[in-house]
Amino acid sequence: MRRMATVSLVLVLVAAALAAGYWLGSRKDEGGTLRTETVAPGRADSGKKPERRILYYRNPMGLPDNSPVPKKDQMGMAYIPVYEGEEPEPTGPAMKISLDKVQKLGVKTEPVALRSLTRTLRAVGTVELDERQVYTVAPKFEGWIERLHVNTTGQYVRRGQVLMEVYSPDLVIAQQEYIIAWKGMESVKDASPDARANMGHLVKSALERLRNWDISEDEMARLQKEGVSRRTLTLRSPVSGVVLDKPALKGMRFMPGEVLYKISDMSSVWLLANIFEQDLGLVQPGQAARISVNAYPGKVFSGKVAFVYPTVTPETRTAKVRIELSNPGGQLKPAMYANVELIARRPKDQVLTVPDSAVIDSGTRQIVLVQRGEGLFEPRPVKLGTYADGYVEVLEGLQAGENVVVTANFLIDSESNLKAALGTFGSGAGATETKPAAAPQEAQRAPASAEGQKGH
Repeated sequence: MRRMATVSLVLVLVAAALAAGYWLGSRKDEGGTLRTETVAPGRADSGKKPERRILYYRNPMGLPDNSPVPKKDQMGMAYIPVYEGEEPEPTGPAMKISLDKVQKLGVKTEPVALRSLTRTLRAVGTVELDERQVYTVAPKFEGWIERLHVNTTGQYVRRGQVLMEVYSPDLVIAQQEYIIAWKGMESVKDASPDARANMGHLVKSALERLRNWDISEDEMARLQKEGVSRRTLTLRSPVSGVVLDKPALKGMRFMPGEVLYKISDMSSVWLLANIFEQDLGLVQPGQAARISVNAYPGKVFSGKVAFVYPTVTPETRTAKVRIELSNPGGQLKPAMYANVELIARRPKDQVLTVPDSAVIDSGTRQIVLVQRGEGLFEPRPVKLGTYADGYVEVLEGLQAGENVVVTANFLIDSESNLKAALGTFGSGAGATETKPAAAPQEAQRAPASAEGQKGH
């Protein structure tokens, strides 16, 4: 009996010692020192909870439509805030990166948003004459050039300015016929109506012959006023412009239809730009264009697309686009090279877009990294549309308001690690810890240190 009591007492003492050891162990921190709990003055009675950060606002009906700012849906229901720590776990594979690594890698994000896409098309072209402003002086009669008043190529002439004086036997005869008919009309004023009518027909036919030979109205008025034919006839410029070509020489004989002057009004010119085949759908008549030439650095000329030519050059796979622009002072010369910028806008007002730097293109698919929380990134396959200046249209895979990684989105430096990371995207595993690749300097130092240790 005494023996059983002794055994029971020993068991009770052992149990008490174990309990005391467990209690002391739970009160010690990792360094082995005993922890003490202190309560700051007034903290126990304050009852205040630390403020939680709102990550985003989710749709009250559970739709995949998140918003970075408070708003209401179509039924007037307010979006529900999602606080830090309450975000839902990603359903697909995700990558967990520690915050210090995120900072070291310089990871930056940007929200998916609706934007009006504009794309700048750049092309080269040459300045050409406006075909509608080119004129020729080609008499319709045979003759000889008696005197040249404009005898240099490149000279500027005004409309109606005297170009040359010519002699033509046919013109002399036509003038004499007109004068005879005109005087005959004066002599039959008191004659019968039939006689006056016949003489009127003669005057009219002689006048029409002179007009058909493009004799100016000034010459016709002089002929009627003086009533005397002249040996030479003066030819004048039909337009104001620059003499581009002058085959005419003093004393030369010319035949009907032979070009003696070629004059162009260069107050407006054409620019023929070469647009690549894949960009033709973005060029429309009336589209604004900015033109610059090497002759005038920093100066920009403005024009508009007037016509898209219907053929494509097989060798270069480009089509010509005609741009009309004014040419004050004649600064733009024919055959000048020019750089062209066309602002192309999408027919839609706004589309869902992300920065083009957010896209990881493996060649067979396109992926973006969506931030699901602090240091948590989900690779998401997307379907892309039109690329614009720095942005790309997203057709499928993303919602407005989601944050995507735009810098350091590879999260690793080498191409081999990138392939490995893309392989884990499709493995179906859960959140995985991804470490950045070692810097090349560290990789080079490792073998050197190993060799030093071996030598010691």
